[in-house]
Amino acid sequence: MHTLQSIRTFIEEILADQTVNRLSPECDEPAWGRPLVGVSSGDDPLYEEIKQKIGPFHWTPREIFALTFPGHAVPPGDLSVIVWALPQTRATLCDQRKETSLPSRRWVLNRLHGEEINDLVRTRLADALTAAGHPALAPVASPLWRRATSPRCGEASTWSERHAAWVSGLGTFGLCDGLITEAGKAVRIGSVVAAVALPPTPRPYAGLHDWCLHYAGGTCRACIERCPAGAITDAGHDKGLCMAYIRSVTAPACGGTNACGLCQAAVPCEHANPVRAPGKNRR
Repeated sequence: MHTLQSIRTFIEEILADQTVNRLSPECDEPAWGRPLVGVSSGDDPLYEEIKQKIGPFHWTPREIFALTFPGHAVPPGDLSVIVWALPQTRATLCDQRKETSLPSRRWVLNRLHGEEINDLVRTRLADALTAAGHPALAPVASPLWRRATSPRCGEASTWSERHAAWVSGLGTFGLCDGLITEAGKAVRIGSVVAAVALPPTPRPYAGLHDWCLHYAGGTCRACIERCPAGAITDAGHDKGLCMAYIRSVTAPACGGTNACGLCQAAVPCEHANPVRAPGKNRR
């Protein structure tokens, strides 16, 4: 796998397997739609900027690669970050739009089993690249991965897949901190760091929030209105309030699954980039 297209095909073939891509072991309905895939250089200076913003505990791609493969020297330009976004299906979004305080059953199943599929993609892609002679790892699957508290960002971890997706040309952040892609904000992100030289995906934006209608024009407040915890305001996303609601309200009601996602449905950026396609999906 030496091209973006071959990697995209590899991921699509995993998801084409109906025994893999399903909402649960008891439900053959697909969990995910067609993936978006992007690439960035492991030496992109934006990764150092992200580290400076989030905290010293946050890895750059080269740092986590060196920790995983000590002694394996990778020349500049030969380290790549491969990122994908898995879109929610129309059926899941349709159910989620109707809810106002708890996530829909499909959403909860997807949060649990859909993320297991995402984990499978991470593992299979990293293993396939490694077997092809390109040592690779999924940072969030690393035994070294941990949660941490950022003085500037609140709850954080040693690797942000959403930031990796932003660097890799897949989208920009919304007011609620979700990543708005060409397939919308209702996505899950996965990533792998590999010792392979791949052309970076062009970033069709300049800033961190370019595809969010609130930041673009200041008029959209849809995710604010959708949040039952009051965790989203014109000032942004309060991670503490968000997680408190999930842990105290939605998780107990959803069998212990940390799910919510109400701000990702019934909003203009639900399944499209509202800035690039301004005539679509507006309320």
